[in-house]
Amino acid sequence: MSPGDPGKLTRITAVLAAALPGFSATSATRKRRTAVRQPPARSQAFSGVVTEPLPPTVPGPETAVVYDGAVDQVETIVALVGDTLGPEAVGVYLHGSSVLGGLRPASDLDLLVVSRRGMDDRERRRLLDGLLAASGFEGGLRPVELTVVVHSEVRPWRFPPTGDFQYGEWLRDAFKAGALPRPRPMPDLALLLTMVLAGDRPLAGPPPARLLDPVPHADLVRASVAGLPELLADLDGDTRNTVLTLARVWTTLATGEIRSKDAAADWALARLPPEHRPVLEHARDLYLHRRYSEERWSGELRARVRPHVARVLAEIDRLTPR
Repeated sequence: MSPGDPGKLTRITAVLAAALPGFSATSATRKRRTAVRQPPARSQAFSGVVTEPLPPTVPGPETAVVYDGAVDQVETIVALVGDTLGPEAVGVYLHGSSVLGGLRPASDLDLLVVSRRGMDDRERRRLLDGLLAASGFEGGLRPVELTVVVHSEVRPWRFPPTGDFQYGEWLRDAFKAGALPRPRPMPDLALLLTMVLAGDRPLAGPPPARLLDPVPHADLVRASVAGLPELLADLDGDTRNTVLTLARVWTTLATGEIRSKDAAADWALARLPPEHRPVLEHARDLYLHRRYSEERWSGELRARVRPHVARVLAEIDRLTPR
């Protein structure tokens, strides 16, 4: 079944029409017809696999347009993976915001690919070039984060796991300068695989529980804490996500659950003293309602960021095993 199959489009638009207030199948079809970038033809590896529609995003006047664009991107990326890896790719899975409450205005499209083997340089270059074209912040695109793992590297589970390939917009400059994503230890795969298993949203291949082992809570804690230095280094450049991720780390350590950023913020706000709530409330509201280009922090709030972070880090430290 090709990405442009009318029956497939009908099924996807029917689900979106039922889930999203104001969704218009006519406008969705028009958008597809006028899109400049067309999805490549699917390889035989994923032929016959229907890409599932994503869960609903926050209802609003732009919901249908944004969501139809997300479906287009997901179809393009699944086709790219199939064309690049062929039968070596055994599964493609959603995780992140897509499975934790729905996409927000600045949410990435997060995907995990499970492969039978590591990629060669030709495959890495082909996949990278396709993602550079299919990901971004303009032209109706969402930023894409795509991670490839070799099945034997994550099952049986061990920590830290090794990832074979990772693409994200924060790495775009390095990739455009000629770098290729290489295998490396990725402690945060513990979090990613846990979200994949909990979300259970295969885009191609079997349910994730048939390929992946559950991650022990102790390794979720280790992965959460291991990422703190890199996270804090970006506090000034990406205040919104740093503050929200710290709230999620605190929540995960305390509850054993990986929640959406806004749900983790709500959990943390209920436990913070009043003087430390405004920073997190503002970060949560930005996440729910604003793109990055619309992000604003007043001088008063900026002055409260580091005291807020210090308080949350103290809570994280209290829950971290020695």
